[in-house]
Amino acid sequence: MSDPSNPADRHHFDYSPWSFWSRAEEHLKQAQRDLQTATAAWHADQGTEFHLGQNCFISELAAVGTDVLHLGDRTYLAAHTYITGKIRMGRDCTVNPYTVVRGQVTTGDAVRIGAHTSIIGFNHTMTDPDVEVFRQKSTSKGITIGDDVWIGSNVTILDGVHVGSKSVLAAGAVVTKDVPDGAIVGGSPARLIRWRVPPAGLVATPGPTDLAGRLTAFADRARCQAEDVLNRAWDPTGEGRFVDKPGNPVTVRAQGDAVEVADLLLGQAPPQIPAEEQIRRLQSLQDPEHGMVAGFDEHGAQLPAVTDLFDHAANYHVLSTGYALDLLGSQFPAPIRLVAEADAARIMSHLDGLPWHPRPWAAGAWVDMLGTALRWNFARDVKGVPGMPEALFGRLVAITDPATGMWGSGPATDPYLQMVNGFYRGSRGTFAQFGVPLPRPEAVVNTVLTHVRNQDHFAPDRQNACNVLDVAHPLWLAGRQTGHRRAEVEQVARWLLGDALGRWVDGAGMSFAAPRADAPNLVTTQPGLQGTEMWLAIIWLLADLIGLSSELGYQPRGVHRPEPALSLV
Repeated sequence: MSDPSNPADRHHFDYSPWSFWSRAEEHLKQAQRDLQTATAAWHADQGTEFHLGQNCFISELAAVGTDVLHLGDRTYLAAHTYITGKIRMGRDCTVNPYTVVRGQVTTGDAVRIGAHTSIIGFNHTMTDPDVEVFRQKSTSKGITIGDDVWIGSNVTILDGVHVGSKSVLAAGAVVTKDVPDGAIVGGSPARLIRWRVPPAGLVATPGPTDLAGRLTAFADRARCQAEDVLNRAWDPTGEGRFVDKPGNPVTVRAQGDAVEVADLLLGQAPPQIPAEEQIRRLQSLQDPEHGMVAGFDEHGAQLPAVTDLFDHAANYHVLSTGYALDLLGSQFPAPIRLVAEADAARIMSHLDGLPWHPRPWAAGAWVDMLGTALRWNFARDVKGVPGMPEALFGRLVAITDPATGMWGSGPATDPYLQMVNGFYRGSRGTFAQFGVPLPRPEAVVNTVLTHVRNQDHFAPDRQNACNVLDVAHPLWLAGRQTGHRRAEVEQVARWLLGDALGRWVDGAGMSFAAPRADAPNLVTTQPGLQGTEMWLAIIWLLADLIGLSSELGYQPRGVHRPEPALSLV
């Protein structure tokens, strides 16, 4: 409160106007009424629009030169604000000191604007390079701001932007594009940080604010809704099979994902069909002659048998179907014969011909299949051609880049994404699956920590399950061998975990990609079995990196199991 005896606080209400009408002395209130009356008279003389609601405040230290000024009840313009153009503001708005609001600007109710902010509802044209910019005409699309918006200090909002209701613009944000309702944005240019009020279909994380409590609440919530998630993905037509999400075609992977989700959250087979029937169906997908699993066509009929070890379309089925059977206490009825019959020379030749530059993800995916096929064959004592496994691991060690700890390189425009994702796939199926130490774990940590700084892939609204899994698992795996940069690893794990825990959608699970304000209808942002299965594994890995995985009450045992499945010895 202003103290008249304090000579340094004579302008208290000019800088903190929200308490003016309740605390100011009567002579100050009268001076404010006189200022408003004189300003209204001036606008009337100019023939311009002017309206002030009840208990508004305009500091005598402000510069107000508007063509239109409409302030709702209890709206304040503090000292050294610079207001020009056509300004319409709702009730309970505050424009704090040194803020500039110019051009065509309209706000709703309860908009609080921090100091030193610029809201510029016009722009200069620059179409004629022979004319200095300041001499060219101005244009104005206008700025609109919804209700209940908090705009931090030093924010810049440019012409043409719409700021949605209940949003927050973090201090220093440069807002060049529309902000959706309920979003919290920050940075330059501003991007989604998280949701203050999630959009329809995205549900805020309930329960405690401490991370351990959030993990427990998340897992409890997921377990309670697991059957709803599985029912949503169950297509009862025909004999009944799973799809990734309603309306999608039947896929081999969806059958495996359903088994994984049920195992993680319910500790049993999916309740839609008996476990014995599920085993029979999964086993029937394997071609006994070659051992591979072909996919389905658009009508749900299985495609012809895969006869080529290097057919990339069917490779993931070796993982998803094999581990689904494993979780159900069974196995493929036959070995993966294409792998069992491959000798070292053939494998080495194909390894050397893989697209390690510039598509190491595709190369790593093939290595993942090969290692997992060995895992299924070894489990039934089918060792294959002598020397082939040793040649595989030896070659992977030999081609490891000392600088990155990984294999190959991505395109120059984005060198890390393909490399890190390919390393995850390849190391998962080989070093991780068989408990073999990584050759250069410290370099792996360095590479992943560099990659994860890329906001094109790891900003909250740019994350997807593939990219986050492909950094979480290498950090976890390398962390079994080294404490290198441990504090940074844990910081990354906490950050990604905090983002992930808020993405569960009631009754539907989790989407493969994080919701995006600029593309709300993307198929990848709709919840499905694949996203649910992958994020459940990611959350466990990240939680384990910070010593909190026990709070979840589950641990992946399938495709994304953390510990070795089998020993090479």
